[in-house]
Amino acid sequence: MRGHTFPYWPGATVIESKSGSGEDVAGVFREHYGRIIASLIRFCGDFQLAEDSLQEAFAAALVAWRDELPANPAGWLLTTARRRAIDQLRRDQTLLRKREEMERELAVDLSAGGGSALVLESGLEDHRLRLIFTCCHPAIAREAQVALTLRTLCGLTTTEIGRAFLVSETTMAQRLVRVKQKIRSAGIPYRVPPVATLPERLEAVLSVVYLVFNEGYLATAGDKLVRWSLCAEAIRLGRLLTELMPDEAEARGLLALMLLQDSRRAARAGADGSLVLLEDQDRGLWDRAQIEEGLSLTERAQSAGQPGAYTLQAAIAAVHSKAAAPAETDWRQIVALYGELLKVQPSPVIELNRAVAVAMADGVEAGRALLAPLAATLDGYYLYHAVRADLARRAGDLCEAAESYHRALAMTSNAAERRFLRRRIEEVMWPLRPSVGNDDPEGP
Repeated sequence: MRGHTFPYWPGATVIESKSGSGEDVAGVFREHYGRIIASLIRFCGDFQLAEDSLQEAFAAALVAWRDELPANPAGWLLTTARRRAIDQLRRDQTLLRKREEMERELAVDLSAGGGSALVLESGLEDHRLRLIFTCCHPAIAREAQVALTLRTLCGLTTTEIGRAFLVSETTMAQRLVRVKQKIRSAGIPYRVPPVATLPERLEAVLSVVYLVFNEGYLATAGDKLVRWSLCAEAIRLGRLLTELMPDEAEARGLLALMLLQDSRRAARAGADGSLVLLEDQDRGLWDRAQIEEGLSLTERAQSAGQPGAYTLQAAIAAVHSKAAAPAETDWRQIVALYGELLKVQPSPVIELNRAVAVAMADGVEAGRALLAPLAATLDGYYLYHAVRADLARRAGDLCEAAESYHRALAMTSNAAERRFLRRRIEEVMWPLRPSVGNDDPEGP
């Protein structure tokens, strides 16, 4: 799976308009999808019914909100979806008992005002966290657990999940279909596991939370670099996990990692929304309170014994956070930490991250030498080509830099990243223009 810890690369969706345009409705849907679907699954006990009911509610919203958004769009969608689920069950007499239970629950919620608000709760009473643990069933393969949870409960698209696992959208769609079929055929129940079994599911749950954060930290597509709402939701879930399982060092390590990375939010984009690399960021904009909390959590996680993958990544982020200026970064310590991380979690993406750190510690050519063995496994990963281009640029190999920037650009959908890559292409192509005919920043 991908990560964003390496140093060269580096929201809430606010619906301000009260008009009921399709864009506004879609924004509400994206923003609240995860919480609504989690509540619906708990309500009706069936993933497919919950998904179908929410889709019907969304279609109804496109008509009902044509002139103006309701005061609480999320509450409207939840209530409408619940009613659609009950309507569907009315057509299936074999589920009469379940329908009656749902009708009673809906009546109670409406009388208590539950139809107009989504209430955030704590611990395993939080609907989304409950269902993340439920989805991470040991009878399902680990990657399938994580992918299903990201799609169903966290609202990530198949494209975004495919990018997280370094596979195509088609491949990921097929995997999701297969895992849903397995759940149905094997009769795997959608129920919250007993507290005693939570630790065996923790690793998958941590993966889900961090991949949600990753998608927020560097969005797969769209105009904005960051989706703050996903980052905030991942951090919220991370805090709940540390409260729920205070003795789990990796839960603290994950929360520390997210806090340290998120602390740079104000410095990661320029005034025009363009990407600002770590080495070019105004460190005065970093959130010092968040950094201090992240550093404290990192120290506590490290002191608990042999550090796991998230704790080691937090330790790497901590080294960056402690450096008042890029030149003060302890790159050798970062190289050593990546070495430890590779022992715990072997991954070509981590090897890519380590190559960048080696380039900073021992020279650009030392880092470039480590990239060649990664070509076979990471050729379809745009950040591999972005790193290859950056190191070639620093080494003065402008032809290779231009070629690699073009390849990275062809694989990138995020508008902020595309602007950055085009600017880099222009920089490296300028000295080559007398001898290179093609100066189109979009590439050949």
